Amino acid sequence: MTDRPMPSEHASASEPAPETGSVPAGGPEPEPTDRPTADAWAALGGPAELLARVGFHGPQDVLPSGLPVRRLARATVAACSLAAAELAAYRAGGSVPAVRVDEGAVATAFVSERHLTVGGRAPVTFAPHSGFWRAADGWVRTHANYPHHRARLLAALDLDPEAGPEQLAAVLGKLPAEQVQERAYAAGALAVAVAPVSATVHPLVESRDSGIATARPLGAAPVDRPAAGVRVLDLTRVIAGPVATRTLALLGADVLRIDSPRLPEADDAHADTGFGKRSTCLDLAEPGDRAVFEGLLATADVVVTAYRPGALDAHGLAPDALLARRPDLIVAQLCAWGWSGPWSGRRGFDSLVQAGVGIAAHEAGPDGHPGVLPAQALDHGTGYLIAAAVLRALTDQRTRRPGGRHLRFSLAGTASWLLHGIELDAPAEARHGAEPYDPSRWLAETDSAYGRLRHALPPIGYEGGPADWARPPGRWGTDAPAWH
Repeated sequence: MTDRPMPSEHASASEPAPETGSVPAGGPEPEPTDRPTADAWAALGGPAELLARVGFHGPQDVLPSGLPVRRLARATVAACSLAAAELAAYRAGGSVPAVRVDEGAVATAFVSERHLTVGGRAPVTFAPHSGFWRAADGWVRTHANYPHHRARLLAALDLDPEAGPEQLAAVLGKLPAEQVQERAYAAGALAVAVAPVSATVHPLVESRDSGIATARPLGAAPVDRPAAGVRVLDLTRVIAGPVATRTLALLGADVLRIDSPRLPEADDAHADTGFGKRSTCLDLAEPGDRAVFEGLLATADVVVTAYRPGALDAHGLAPDALLARRPDLIVAQLCAWGWSGPWSGRRGFDSLVQAGVGIAAHEAGPDGHPGVLPAQALDHGTGYLIAAAVLRALTDQRTRRPGGRHLRFSLAGTASWLLHGIELDAPAEARHGAEPYDPSRWLAETDSAYGRLRHALPPIGYEGGPADWARPPGRWGTDAPAWH
C-alpha cells in the first residue's frame, strides 16, 4: 500500500505537504508530519505550512484492527482541529493556535454511540434484524434499525411483518447473497452481499467553487467559538452527517436540524448526535412549512445534506438549484456509495458499505465469518472531514476565493482511503512511551431532556479550543424553526 489519499477533485488543489514541519522560534521541537493528516489536509485544500502546528499525544493502542483505523481516526480529527484553528486565527486575530490531538479522546468519540447511556440505560446499537447472515453462497449484511426498513426487508423476502430473526435467517440461507441484495434494493430495503476488497477508488473529497458572490462578513469571535454566528441548516440523519453538524455546533455555529414529521428519529440516536444543536420538523410539501424553510435558507451560510442522492431534488434543493439562488452558500453533501458508478444512487449506511467494499471480508475471522471495524469509522471519520471542509470553506471564502462552495463526500470515499491510501500502523510493541487507554477519562455526564446522559467528550483539540458542547441535546423536533 502507499500512504497517499485517493485524489480529491478540487479546482485548485494544494501542493503536497512536506514530510517534516517547522514551527516558529521558541515553539516546540518540530516532529515529522503525520502522512494521513497531511493527505487529508491537502485534499481539503489546506495550506501545507500549517501542518507544522499539529501534534498528537495520549494512548496509542486504540481502535485495534487489521486496517489502519487508528491512523484514519486521528487524521480526520486533526484535520478538523486544524481547520477550526485556522478559522479561529482569522476571526480572533493572531497566529494559528497549536493543534494537539488526544488519541484517547479520538478513540472514545469514534464509538460515542457505544458509550452513551440514557438515564443509566445503554441503547441498543443494532436491531435484531440487522447484521451478518449466511446466504446460500456466502454472506449478506442487513440494516433494519428503523421500523420502516425492517418492514421493507421482510416484505422483500415475502416474510410476515412480525417475522423474527430466526425466520429471516432461514429464508436468507436459501437465497444467493446478490439476489437478496437486489430484491432488497428494489423494495427500498437495505441488504448488501459481503464482497471481496474492491479495487474501485472514490475521491476522499470533491469540491468546486460556484459564483463570485461575497460571503456574509464574519466579525471577531472567541478562539473557542470560531464558527460563532455561522448559520447551518442540518438536513442529515444517522451518524456521519450529524457528527459533522454536532462538531460545527461545538465550535459555535447556530445549527438547526430539520426533519420531516413523517420520518421520526430514534431518541437514542438524537441523544448521541444532537449535542449543541436545535431540532425542528418541517414538511416541505406543505406550503406553510415550505415558506418557513425558505425564510431560514435565505439567511443560512451552510447547508449540510445526507439523504440519498436525488432525494431532495424534487423539493428544489439540489446543490445547483441552491447555489443558483444563493451563490455565496456552502453546500456539503454526503452519500454512501460515491458520486459515480451504478451504486451512486443507492441507500447505505456505514455497516453496509463495510460489507460492500470488502472491509467485512478483510476483517473476517478464522471461521470465515465477516468482521467489522472497531468503530463505525467511515461514519465518524467522514463526519469530521465534512466539518473540516465547511470550516475551511468559511475561511477560504473570506481570505482567498469568494463565492459558494459545493463539497461532496461519501462513505465509500473514506473506505477507499482506509483500504488503499493509508499505511498500516506499526505494531503496538514498537510504539514507545504509550500510555494505557481508559475511556472513562474522556466521558462526562450531563442532564438533558432525555434524562441523565453519559456521553463522550468531543475530540477536537487546539490551544484555546472548546472542551464540551454549550448545550445538551433537546428533544428531537421540538425547537422553533428560527435562527438564534
